[in-house]
Amino acid sequence: MADFTYELGDDGVAIITWNLPGKSMNVLSLEGSALLDSFIDKALADDAVKGVVLTSGKDSFAAGMDLNVLAGLREGSENPAQAIFDFTMNGHGMMRKIERAGMDPKTNKGGKPIVAALPGTTLGIGLELALACHHIIAAENPKARIGLPEIMVGLFPGGGGTTRLVRKMGAMAASPHLLEGKTYEPAKAKSAGLIDEVVPADELLARAKEWVLNATDADIVKPWDQKGYKMPGGTPYHPAGFMTFVGAAAMVHGRTQGVYPAAKALLSAAYEGALVPFDTALKIEARWFTHVLMNPSSSAMIRSLFVNKGALEKGANRPAVADQTVKKVGILGAGMMGAGIAYVSANAGIEVVLVDQAQEAADKGKSYSEGILDKGMARKKVTPEKKETVLGRINATDDYSALAGCDLIVEAVFEDPKIKAEVTQKVEAIVGDDCIFATNTSTLPISDLARASARPEQFIGIHFFSPVDKMMLVEIIRGKETGDVAVAKALDFVRQIRKTPIVVNDARFFYANRSIIPYINEGLRMVGEGVPPAMVENAAKLVGMPLGPLQLVDETSIDLGVKIAKATRAAMGDASPDGEVDDVIFWMAEQGRMGRKSNSGFYEYDEKGKRTGLWTGLADKFPTAAEHPELSEVEHRLLFAQVLEAVRALEDGVLMDIREGDVGAILGWGFAPWSGGPFSWLDILGAGRAVEICDALTERYGSRFSTPALLREMAEKGETFYGRFGAAQEAA
Repeated sequence: MADFTYELGDDGVAIITWNLPGKSMNVLSLEGSALLDSFIDKALADDAVKGVVLTSGKDSFAAGMDLNVLAGLREGSENPAQAIFDFTMNGHGMMRKIERAGMDPKTNKGGKPIVAALPGTTLGIGLELALACHHIIAAENPKARIGLPEIMVGLFPGGGGTTRLVRKMGAMAASPHLLEGKTYEPAKAKSAGLIDEVVPADELLARAKEWVLNATDADIVKPWDQKGYKMPGGTPYHPAGFMTFVGAAAMVHGRTQGVYPAAKALLSAAYEGALVPFDTALKIEARWFTHVLMNPSSSAMIRSLFVNKGALEKGANRPAVADQTVKKVGILGAGMMGAGIAYVSANAGIEVVLVDQAQEAADKGKSYSEGILDKGMARKKVTPEKKETVLGRINATDDYSALAGCDLIVEAVFEDPKIKAEVTQKVEAIVGDDCIFATNTSTLPISDLARASARPEQFIGIHFFSPVDKMMLVEIIRGKETGDVAVAKALDFVRQIRKTPIVVNDARFFYANRSIIPYINEGLRMVGEGVPPAMVENAAKLVGMPLGPLQLVDETSIDLGVKIAKATRAAMGDASPDGEVDDVIFWMAEQGRMGRKSNSGFYEYDEKGKRTGLWTGLADKFPTAAEHPELSEVEHRLLFAQVLEAVRALEDGVLMDIREGDVGAILGWGFAPWSGGPFSWLDILGAGRAVEICDALTERYGSRFSTPALLREMAEKGETFYGRFGAAQEAA
């Protein structure tokens, strides 16, 4: 079956239907693009055809471009830049053919109307294709999303979307759609000016045909193809347009700190394209799109946030056992974590038993879900019926016997091994022999906690990140005796609640916390050394971290940092390497500055909890030194504190797949998304250069920066992580 089909009706309207075989959503492939182009030629050449409707045979229209095609062009060509540019220009040619529709170039008459009829979600190249049509009609579907989200995976709309949207609505109005990757349900997409009409789903095709048969020559000529066209908001040299583009440049740099190449390229394409005729602007867009695709940052982002993330969500590392779909989940502990897990589970259609020691506490945990649903109703994203259904799936109780019949338990009680052991034994006496028991601990070794279980092969760690309803990563931890069924159960559960899983082997702090704690500690250590706190925070943001280490401590709470420090001291004794860090964090706790939750931490906060700046009192205890490191050295310390732990986790067998290491780092703690993750970043930097930096940092700051043997070996052999490990893991 072909990607597109062509059918000419008795009314003279040709229907081109996109229906990619074997896929739940359409993506544009090389073959599909060529076939669509041939069908457009066929329709324009046939005198019997009065117009064309481009639609989909699925509930959605398109998910975008098949990014594997772009990766193939970059990696499989002798001259990849030329291959990408030619491919992009061919796409522009097809889009322009749709747009001009056979009309006379001088009179703008005689063209055939072409309508995009969108049954559902339309993203990326799907919307760019629709924007080339003469009219866009979407079906009423509140679950559908329409927009250009390419910027989120390190690209920008390079299929004509940037040029057309800027000319359609002006740079100012187009910027949130292009630079923020926002997507909208159909009614809001119409209000935003992205589409033209929204109609009931059962009227979509009929309305599209009606528009085609009644369209005039004037209806199908784009504004930029008409004489006297003026860009909304003005061109860059127009007084109003000048201020728009200056403001846009400042906004882009402020948000990206210059480390995201796609945003800068998009702005350049929009600015330069606005100064020239439309067809020249398309060529400029294609050149900047090629530039971005050839940038290793964009390649890494695409690989991690699209290819690898998708593979993990589809079960790339799932054991080969029978389906383990969760039907009834029991959640122990109705605090913030337990309440969040209850919500995402119930929202995914799973029956939930939420247990706490007191009924009042259990009810409070359930009310957390009610609060989220109420906010959704206020934004008209949730109906009263859905709210009632979701809440109806949650049984909040203090009665452990209600857990009977659960096929998965998620324990989210206090981080105390004794308490966890007690509830494990209490629950196992109630649930069936085939029930899987998962603990949501963030630091305690799973194998130690499993000693309390009568069935350690069915005991596993499922580490959620807070807030559960917003954070996409879930870290699954396999204990020494954890069996394949338990791993599969955890993976299938994460799939049900629409999160992204990574699977790691058991070790203290697992993978995510193992890597993020050194980042925090390095920031605190620099404060203790007299490095200006503002320099520490800004250095972190300049390398693409969403939060500086001091702000991150404030967000997670300083008393939590104290607990982790004390637990580390208890476990390691005199071998604990972080005395200088403890001096800072313990002193802050002594001052009663516990972070955001107390409206006082490394930052000052107003009465509404908004940060107002770094706390000046920090200098009383830790004054700024007369000399401090260069900015680049501060940046290296913050980045290498994280990536070296990622490499050590791989060496130690905690991390089994570098794809999980990269995806987990970005989704779990926000590791510089522009880099594609720690292993991708090391590949961009080069193992040889990484070793040089590590050796210099080790000489100056000590063994925490010592080069892992694996990294040194790779430098000697001229290897990359994806070259050495990537192919085997993709094939597994």
